[in-house]
Amino acid sequence: MRTFDFLGKAKYFVPLSLALVVASVLSIALVGLRAGVDFTGGTQFTVFFPQPVTTEQIRSLLAQIPTPGVDLAHSQIQNIQGENGKVITIALDVEEHQELVNRVEAALRDELGATEVSRASVGAQVSRELVNKTWQAILIALAAILVYISWRFRLRYAVGAIAALVHDVLIAVGVFSILQVEINLPVIAAFLTIVGYSLNDTIVIFDRVRENLKVMKKASIYEVINRSVTQSLSRTINTSLTTFIPVVILFALGGPVLRGFALALLIGVIVGTYSSMYVANPILYWWTRAAEKAKGRA
Repeated sequence: MRTFDFLGKAKYFVPLSLALVVASVLSIALVGLRAGVDFTGGTQFTVFFPQPVTTEQIRSLLAQIPTPGVDLAHSQIQNIQGENGKVITIALDVEEHQELVNRVEAALRDELGATEVSRASVGAQVSRELVNKTWQAILIALAAILVYISWRFRLRYAVGAIAALVHDVLIAVGVFSILQVEINLPVIAAFLTIVGYSLNDTIVIFDRVRENLKVMKKASIYEVINRSVTQSLSRTINTSLTTFIPVVILFALGGPVLRGFALALLIGVIVGTYSSMYVANPILYWWTRAAEKAKGRA
């Protein structure tokens, strides 16, 4: 089997990764993120109609209502099982935008013939709790991953894996900041999925490195890592392609509600595959080389 020199290309790809991460951090800090109703608060309508009404009809109606700074066409719309009803969540707080909320309710009654409309406020306090729980979930996941990989492999493997995860999530969030795509709970779920996807790819390569270190005892760590990535390459490509295809279809045909979720997964598949080879492995190599030099001087 021909062995490709992946580590030799790290001198090009590592600066690229650093540039992308820096650009993402700057965008997040300067431009900010566009938070969805899950995090900003809003109003939830429970609406019943005398005849079936499609989600597209509701979106078309909401798009016609002038609401400065808020695109109501991207509101969350869910079906009520077994009834001609919908649950519509808009990014307008009833206390701050009472007139606009009343206008939405009137349009649902007058234009679509809604017979029953009830509304509830999604408060800012609930939104803050969601933000806190989201950060807690991410930090706990990263800490647990660090401990587990350190136990199963070594600390240097764990640091490489965590660096790749942070790299992937930061770039994904940076793209959302640059494009000003709304971030809601499904998108957060997609970010956590990126963590799992990227980690799986990295662990497969690391496991191969550990096996090859036992077999290729006379080879350098440079040769072992390149050999391991080459051996895992076909699996990595096949896994990425079989994931990439349905995500592209979901992005194209999933509608506005699922577009953010699909976009996050799309970025995650691409960046996660890349980081497994060109972020995690160079860190493992540099750490191992530094440890060998330190041991040689001792």
